[in-house]
Amino acid sequence: MGFNKNGGKVIPFVKAHACGNDFLIVDDALAQGKHAELARMLCARNTSVGADGVEYIAPEKDGRIAIRLMNADGSEAEISGNGTRCVAAWLAYSTGRKDVVLDTKAGPRQCRVISQTGSTVQIETEMGVPVVQARVLRLTEEITLQGVEVSVGNPHFVLFVETEDFSVGGLSWQQIGGKIALHPAFPHGTNAEFVRILDQQTIEFRIYERGVGPTLSSGTGTCASSAASIALRGVDTKLTVVAEGGAQKIDWPSKDRPILLTGSATIIAHGEAGLA
Repeated sequence: MGFNKNGGKVIPFVKAHACGNDFLIVDDALAQGKHAELARMLCARNTSVGADGVEYIAPEKDGRIAIRLMNADGSEAEISGNGTRCVAAWLAYSTGRKDVVLDTKAGPRQCRVISQTGSTVQIETEMGVPVVQARVLRLTEEITLQGVEVSVGNPHFVLFVETEDFSVGGLSWQQIGGKIALHPAFPHGTNAEFVRILDQQTIEFRIYERGVGPTLSSGTGTCASSAASIALRGVDTKLTVVAEGGAQKIDWPSKDRPILLTGSATIIAHGEAGLA
């Protein structure tokens, strides 16, 4: 943490996005134990830099880098696929590193640079082995959901829909997603995905992220939506997955092997944010 010319405290940051899902990258030591408080302040879109979350980076040890993710509301998440990719993209952009293992709360994730054009980096990430299980969720007295519970290191509840606007039972996906994310059946909360199967090689989804709300994209949401579609709807094991922020690629060779997520991340800016 430093000081600007007027004596005010500032904190260095890097901002990056992956398909519109944006993150700040901050040195873990600068949080001084106030990770949640700092994340809430920095992620505020109208009064600070603004982001969906903060990825705190610890110093490298034994060739690996530990990262810690705090959501915009200050809650801690096990992992973000897009956030992890943003960190890997920053390392590639700033140091030229093409292959890195990032230690997340969900375990290590191997990131490999496929290509780079300026500040945009295409990366393949091993996202672990998904665990998929059909589940019935009673949302209200009137609404019972036939969904799929998926873990890709963090929790997801996937719903298959046929409506073009992703609505369920006459309610918007945002309304339903908010109720699912905070449902008592998920004591630690969950992410909610709404998935439309377009064809055997293409699915489309919307996501309500735990601790954030609706976002333009999600790496783990892309993996969870794909795993549910492959395991229970018989689509191909290689998919294009389209979110509002853009498309990512999935390859899940078999159910006992890690799912591979490929997409781009772009470095937006780096600078210093003033602290109140």
